[in-house]
Amino acid sequence: MITPTTAEKRIKFMATCLCDSFYGDVAKASYRVLEHLGCEIDFPEGQTCCGQPAHNAGDWKSARKVVEHTLEVFKGNEPVVVPSGSCAAMSRHGALLCMEGQSGEADARSMANRTWELCEFIVQGLGVGSWKGRFPKKVALHRSCHTRGTKAYESAVQLLSSIEGLELVEVGELDQCCGFGGTFSVSFPNVSKEMGQLKIEHLIANMPDCIASLDMACAMHFGGMMDRQGIKTPRLHVAQILLQALESVEK
Repeated sequence: MITPTTAEKRIKFMATCLCDSFYGDVAKASYRVLEHLGCEIDFPEGQTCCGQPAHNAGDWKSARKVVEHTLEVFKGNEPVVVPSGSCAAMSRHGALLCMEGQSGEADARSMANRTWELCEFIVQGLGVGSWKGRFPKKVALHRSCHTRGTKAYESAVQLLSSIEGLELVEVGELDQCCGFGGTFSVSFPNVSKEMGQLKIEHLIANMPDCIASLDMACAMHFGGMMDRQGIKTPRLHVAQILLQALESVEK
């Protein structure tokens, strides 16, 4: 896994296909958080998917086609910031595997070196170590698999812990996967369901007011299971909490 080195305030924003289809409010919150930090944001209109679904399914031909498109859309030298540890991991690792030995390998390595998950960019890239505002609630922070090997989760903990009134509650078996895994949930639905159930039990064990995630794919998976079980604990992306904290100051 490559650790990005390019960090400046002129950035390209990758909204993710999940935010485009289901969670536009998460993309907007991320955008506003970055604006608050003084970032000059370019939103490439041609962006689609990072290519991870095809990559994970072993469909290399299709994955390479999507990755090549993404490399073209996000070409340049600016940092690419994405509100998803999973999509960031695809750019840093999966895309390199897809493009190994191909003509676009150098472009893939360039993008890997400048792609950040949102919270990691804020703390590790921009050096912002605390966040102003209030969010007087107990929050259980889900650690998604694809933030392993990065400082995304630790960065989110640092930001959330600095918000006035916010209490992070312990989550058991923190490193356990939620069971989604993209196409894994389709190929192995019964295993996926059992993993998701265990994750839900850990997330709500300490009665949080809401559950936070760095990946809406995970939140969509265990959130859908929670909805079917009548568990009403809200699920938020960390960016939404950061924005609500900011808005508490502006009011």
